[in-house]
Amino acid sequence: MAQLYTKTKLYLEANSKTWDDAKVSLQNDGSGDYIKTWDYDIAQPTAEQLASYETAANAAEALSGVLTKRKKEYKDFGYQLDLLYHDMTAGKLDNSGEWHKHIKAVKDANSKG
Repeated sequence: MAQLYTKTKLYLEANSKTWDDAKVSLQNDGSGDYIKTWDYDIAQPTAEQLASYETAANAAEALSGVLTKRKKEYKDFGYQLDLLYHDMTAGKLDNSGEWHKHIKAVKDANSKG
């Protein structure tokens, strides 16, 4: 089940708004998450409206997980620049270069689906 934050963020984006901690806050009193404060010039979403974002929110959360994992597995920029330098020196600015192999391996291991 998608997080309330994600569904609320998608609702805001669908209404040309962005998440602003000064305008919205979520809380959990032990019986589940709910919108504690709402200070936008659009109506606070109903439970039914938020529920309609469940599928999109699940997809967004899954994608976020993949991108976070990829970010951890990519080497730092210095390492990547060094790979690119050596690939350029070797004339391998195609898919035979070490940089490309590294990036492809990370992407293949962490597919977006």
